[in-house]
Amino acid sequence: MRIGAVVIVIWLIIGALAAGQRGYFANEAENCAEISTTAVTIVAGPLNYVGLNPKVNCDVPEPSK
Repeated sequence: MRIGAVVIVIWLIIGALAAGQRGYFANEAENCAEISTTAVTIVAGPLNYVGLNPKVNCDVPEPSK
């Protein structure tokens, strides 16, 4: 159980490093796509370094006037 937890923590740290190298932490996220892309990059972990470049598009409907 402990080995699994350590592997998950290392996986997420590597993902956070990849997100930092891509500049996702440089400024505040302005929309859900930027927040989602950052989160997916962190979850993808080491897969970022073998060519995975996750991007998320999210279209939130505008309120009617």
